[in-house]
Amino acid sequence: MRWALVKVCLAVTTMVVVAFAVPLGLVIKEMARDRAFSNAEREAAVVVPALSITTDRDQLERVVAAAGSDDGMAVHLPANGGQPALDLGRQRATAADIAAVRELGRASTAEVPGGSALLQPVALSLGTVIVEVYVPESEVSNGVGTAWAVLAAVGAALVVGSVAVADRLGVRMVQPARRLVEGAHELGEGKLGSRVPEEGPSELRLAAVAFNSMADQVVQLLANERELAADLSHRLRTPLTVLRLNAASLGDSPAAEQTRAAVAQLEGEVDTIIRTAREAKPQTAAAGPGAGCDAAEVLRERMAFWSALAEDEGRKVRVAGADRPVRIPVVRADLVAALDALLGNVFRHTPEGTAFAVDLHNGEDAVIVLVSDAGPGIPDPQAALARGRGSGSAGSTGLGLDIVRRLAESTGGDVRIGSSVLGGTEVRIWIQLDGREPERRGHRGAVRRRRQGRRTITFNRSRSLP
Repeated sequence: MRWALVKVCLAVTTMVVVAFAVPLGLVIKEMARDRAFSNAEREAAVVVPALSITTDRDQLERVVAAAGSDDGMAVHLPANGGQPALDLGRQRATAADIAAVRELGRASTAEVPGGSALLQPVALSLGTVIVEVYVPESEVSNGVGTAWAVLAAVGAALVVGSVAVADRLGVRMVQPARRLVEGAHELGEGKLGSRVPEEGPSELRLAAVAFNSMADQVVQLLANERELAADLSHRLRTPLTVLRLNAASLGDSPAAEQTRAAVAQLEGEVDTIIRTAREAKPQTAAAGPGAGCDAAEVLRERMAFWSALAEDEGRKVRVAGADRPVRIPVVRADLVAALDALLGNVFRHTPEGTAFAVDLHNGEDAVIVLVSDAGPGIPDPQAALARGRGSGSAGSTGLGLDIVRRLAESTGGDVRIGSSVLGGTEVRIWIQLDGREPERRGHRGAVRRRRQGRRTITFNRSRSLP
């Protein structure tokens, strides 16, 4: 905006200076020419009284020599009474120009080497006498160069001054806009205390007022959301306490131990939600260097948890690729939530006895997690990925796959739903390893191209169950 304003002011001032300076320079040049020829006419008028008194050659030569300096004047007498035509002084105009002026009877100018000549006719008894006054070019342009230089300096000063004023005005307009942009970036980074000074032009002041009001509303909404989350989580403590007491009375069977472990994990998650909700600032910062978890270790742990339920329901389970460490830039709790959401969907939306498989593939720039089942499949994969749109069955919130999608997109990857080689649904999580930000345009196409080289390996791992 600043440079645009400077350019506009520069263009407008330049056009104004040119529009006024060029005509004024031409007028000055014409005035200098008129001044030079006016002086020449006055010199010619000095000779006229002498011509009306005498026609003696010697006297006229003295008059011409006294009136004209540096051979600047000449007098052309016509032939009279048998006397030939007489030319006194240095003649510069041609005979044709002199004859034309004598015939027309009015003053005229003629171009001669080094300048111009004023031909002034004087009617006497002996005929029309032509007085020639030489006007050099230096006299015609005397002072014109200086005047033009002054005009150019004034014009340049006007342009520089207008640019300086426009630059100051641009700074006055741009600084509030920059502060508004910086405030928006800080608010987007989670700095909820960021506010913008309400100064500058009226439009930017109104924008700053609207931004500050929006920031206050965001803070209030987040505070309300944290309080609501803390309140709802706190309400879960009572039924969790009952579950923990009931689990304690189940005995020492493996199912009882798993139930107690699940209740303890749920209590821990509730406590984490309450602590996070009570914090003054939301956790919006990205994970630092070295943050993440071992996807293979998390996968083995969650499959050990779900395998007991799979055994009770008669489901065949296969896990592949989790035999060696696979580091990913994802928080462990987020990966656990995503895997539980996918595996929970398998148990919730497929009949008992339906086989499923989980494959972990570690590539050079990405990690792929495949969850496949032999169930009926998902009729509308796009709708399944939409936030809040569940399957319509009891207990479905529609947020499970959205949790998985957000986890993948936080690393620059994505989630795709397709047909499994087992005959049911295949959910593929692409986790980017290079730490790039998620791309908004063309990202899926790039991921698809990077994935084509690994598709055969991934599918071959899912073809059969033990």
